[in-house]
Amino acid sequence: MTQLEALHAEITQCRACPRLVAWREEVAQVKRRAFQDWTYWGRAVPGFGDPRARLLIVGLAPAAHGANRTGRFFTGDRSGDFLMAGLYRAGFANQPLSQHAGDGLKLRGAYITAAARCAPPENKPLPGELARCAPFIDRELALLPTRVFLALGAIAWGAALTVLARTGVVLPKPRPVFAHGAEWALPGGRTLVGCYHVSQQNTQTGLLTPAMFDAVMVRVQRLLEEAPA
Repeated sequence: MTQLEALHAEITQCRACPRLVAWREEVAQVKRRAFQDWTYWGRAVPGFGDPRARLLIVGLAPAAHGANRTGRFFTGDRSGDFLMAGLYRAGFANQPLSQHAGDGLKLRGAYITAAARCAPPENKPLPGELARCAPFIDRELALLPTRVFLALGAIAWGAALTVLARTGVVLPKPRPVFAHGAEWALPGGRTLVGCYHVSQQNTQTGLLTPAMFDAVMVRVQRLLEEAPA
């Protein structure tokens, strides 16, 4: 077992946040009518992707009937459909669909994690819950050769900044502000990039379109090409 695999196993056993544990397990028992035949994952969700990834994608949290059901981030819901299609177009995924954990999806040069590991009520983790989850990202980052951080949404952007600060990066005052397409150059040739979250609320209203996502990924690819090996 690799260090990353051992970390994944540890994450799945986490019960540090009583509110989140109760909610994720309630959802897993009640289920959504369309998924009554599923055995929900109902646990904390580990990151996944290429262990040699130079691109680290940071999301918000597992969706109640997405990753909380399938056990893999951005898998089995509309947000995942949008994200994986975009990663496929950009060459970071081997297929455009993400339906279940055994569907053959492989990420190439990318790794997906999140600010929170358990599905939160109303998709809103509390500050204390984010703080308890934060060490997991620290440990993932220590095991990955990350050169570009792609933060999906403001909460993920804030989580990435906090992680970087704990690794010794000095944050300017005021802190870099999240915006779609925002960039912050880090020491050592690394870069933090912002993108609107791929939630249905954003993609179905046109706030985030496939063309907008593709433009961010073109910039990510350029940054990876320019980054030191």
